[in-house]
Amino acid sequence: FHPKAAVVKSSGLFAMDVPAELVAFAEDLADVAGKVILQYWRKPVTVESKHEPGRPIPESPVTLADREAEEAMRKLIEARYPAHGIIGEEFGSVRTEAKLVWVLDPIDGTKSFITGKPLFGTLIALLRDGRPILGVIDQCVLRERWVGANGQTVFNKQPIRAGGAIKLKDAMMYATTPHMFGAGLETERFEALRSQVKRPLYGCDCYAYGLCASGFGADLVVEADLGIYDYMALVPVVINAGGCMSDWRGQPLTLQS
Repeated sequence: FHPKAAVVKSSGLFAMDVPAELVAFAEDLADVAGKVILQYWRKPVTVESKHEPGRPIPESPVTLADREAEEAMRKLIEARYPAHGIIGEEFGSVRTEAKLVWVLDPIDGTKSFITGKPLFGTLIALLRDGRPILGVIDQCVLRERWVGANGQTVFNKQPIRAGGAIKLKDAMMYATTPHMFGAGLETERFEALRSQVKRPLYGCDCYAYGLCASGFGADLVVEADLGIYDYMALVPVVINAGGCMSDWRGQPLTLQS
């Protein structure tokens, strides 16, 4: 998750008072984003590069699908909740001082999207006072959706619980790529952990967090070099499923992380 985060089997308490109206609205956002994305799925699409010097992976792709999907979500938020803040990967931030702020990543895993691999996802989070209280992972191609809020995570409307290995030697661990860890401390710690698990696996982006929350056999996710829009929606999905998600120091992930 964050440049410093890990999911492990554990339990955690979360906000229990997210209005049903906002949970339903988050799903509306996922619906409108999915409709846009599917128009470009496995079709020729221009890919541009975003350059971010200083990061372990300094270049990332962006497409018209990313931008139009975020635009569609932002338009819906501005129409329904004009006082809410928005933080988006493609179009920046507005009203971040608001009590309620939406965090949007229209396509988490654009490299998967542009190569026809349906393991990308739309990520939607709602923050209250900087803390994530609602999260959605939506995979529009597979029609799979995780929603975490109010002490429960559902996968396609069915309640799920995280579970799995108790000991590292038995754990299946995911990371998007081993290249996402910075030289020095991050790489050293990742390699130390990788050497202790049963099997390291790569290439799932946000989808790995959904698998971990579902108890489908993914026990652990460790990542680095992520932005707020990359991890904020994942926190409620994992924690409300009974998992644990933190930065590399064991601290909660918030807007200030």
